[in-house]
This record gives sequence, C-alpha cells and structure tokens, in this order.
Amino acid sequence: MIHLFAGILGAALFANSPQVDTNLTDLAGTTIWSGGTNDVTQQELDKVMEDDDTALDEINKWIVENNSFAAQGAGETKEQLNARIMARIGLVRTNYQEFLNRYPTNALAYLAYGSFLNDIGDEEGAHDQYEKSRHLDPKNPAVWNNLANYYGENSPTTNAFAYYQQAIVLNPLEPVYYENFATTVYLFRKDAKEFYNITEPQVFDKALALYRKAIELDPNNFPLRTDYAESYYGIRPLRTNDALVAWTNALTVAHSDLEREGVYIHLARVKIAAGRFAEAQAHLDAVTNAADADLKNRLERNLRERQAAGTNSVYFQNWNTNVAPVITNHMADLTNLPASSSGQKLP
Repeated sequence: MIHLFAGILGAALFANSPQVDTNLTDLAGTTIWSGGTNDVTQQELDKVMEDDDTALDEINKWIVENNSFAAQGAGETKEQLNARIMARIGLVRTNYQEFLNRYPTNALAYLAYGSFLNDIGDEEGAHDQYEKSRHLDPKNPAVWNNLANYYGENSPTTNAFAYYQQAIVLNPLEPVYYENFATTVYLFRKDAKEFYNITEPQVFDKALALYRKAIELDPNNFPLRTDYAESYYGIRPLRTNDALVAWTNALTVAHSDLEREGVYIHLARVKIAAGRFAEAQAHLDAVTNAADADLKNRLERNLRERQAAGTNSVYFQNWNTNVAPVITNHMADLTNLPASSSGQKLP
C-alpha cells in the first residue's frame, strides 16, 4: 500500500477527521497478511481487506488526478472530491461492520478495521477496535504494537512503553516492535527517565540498544539504519565515533545514488563537527544530486566558517535535532502464517 493519507489530510479534505500528529510520526507501513487459507471466514475477510486497500489506492489516484486537473484550471472542487472520497470510505466501513456483525468474535477483523480507521485519521475509532481485538486475542503481538503507537501519540506514554514490551515478549523476532519502542523512548525522554528511573544518558543508551536490536533483525533496512544514525544528533556531547559508524553502516545498504549521497551529507556534517575538515570536504565533493544542492551549499559554507574559526565548538546549535523517526503499525502477526511482503498500509 502506497503512502497516501498524509497527502489527503494535508489537503484538508477530511474536514471532520482528526489530523495525524506528524510531530511524532507518519505512522507508516502496516504489513497486511493476505490470503493463503481455505477457511471461508478468512477468505471473506480477505475480500474486505482487499477492498480496503483498493479504496485507498483509488482515493490516492483521484487526488493525484484532481490536483493535475486543478493545475490546468479544471477538476472537481474540494467539496466534490471530499464527497466522493467519503462515499468510498463509507463502503469500506460498511463492509467491515457487516462482517463484524456476522462474526463478532473475529479478533483479526477488529484489528484490520482499526488499521483502516487509523488510515483515515479516526484514531479514537481505531483504538476502540484494537481494544476489542486485544480482548479477543491478547496473544497477538500486532495489536499490542498498534495500541502502543496510539498511546505514544495520545498518552499515557507509559502505556506505550509497556505495550511495546509486551509485543516483544510475544514476538521477539519482529524488528518493527523494537524500532517503534526505540523511537518512543527517544522522543519521550522525560517520561522514559521517570518510568525506568534512569538518567537521560541511560535513556539514550536504551533507545540506541533497541534500534540496534531492530537492525540486527533487519540489517538491510536503509530507513531503519538512517533513523538510528540520526538519533545521535540529539545526544550531547556528540558521540562522534558511534555516529560515524552508524552512518558508514547505513551507506553499505543504500540502494541508490540519492540515498548514498544523502549519507555523504550526514558524514560530512558529523566530520565538520569533529574538526575533520578535509574528510568532510571529500564527502561533499561526492554529492552531485540537485536535490541535495541547497544542503550541500549550506554545509560548505559552514565548513569554511569552521576552518576560518579554527574551532570545533557548538556546531549543531543551528541544526534542528528533533528527530522524529517513523512509528509503524503492524499486522504481520494476524495469523500463524507468514506475512505477505506485498501489503504495505499507512495508518
């Protein structure tokens, strides 16, 4: 499933829907299990979930097309497009509700419905469905993860800590749970200090250890490695060697020149802070992508200023170090079968 609802909500099409709090996350990437069973009930639910995915794809296409038409002075008004979107969403709601009327003890259906509601910005409705799913199947780690995501956004944050931990207990091999847990500990450091009775440096250590566990389980995940590496920007004093190792490791799993050059930017940034100016310049020289031109120019200006000043002090003062990695809802543990790699949703 492609990334779409941030765009929809950003366009303010859903006047009556709550906004996703992007200060915490985009809430990206739910893995949906798809099919592979002869069970009639499961097949029926598969169809409902497939229509869910289809509807969101259609809505995304409508928005892209209408934006293109609007740029040419044509297309629907926002009100017209919103009405069409809400009608399509209504069909999916009805499908889930009718299924649950027929099968009121199907924990998977409540979890899937909750994920859909989260997709469209109804976080409270999603929470209610997740709780129903948890009550029916408390051994499903996915529902604990999704509820933890909810509490991370809406509080109490301590519930998020406890619920991620429970998800990990139930499935210690799922990297998403460690990543989400790490992100929440990192972002809510004051709460983590009080909950675990530890110091802020120990909070950082805990978050970093959770990130490393996620990487151990998913070593080729480039966004995960960059989230981990970026987390060092919030730590004072800067753990220079650890940050450089993290960015160097991210470089090894970059999939494109754009990703590689993005890592060069970060390596240069850290090395400027460390006073390793020649190495920083070499990294910047390797950046040729126009998308990075402004940031490259800014870093080169900073590099010249630092060289002229001959000091390594307070380099990060003018950078935004509020790292907000992605929190991921998860449905890979909806059944005992493996998760399909094909179904990505954006709650």
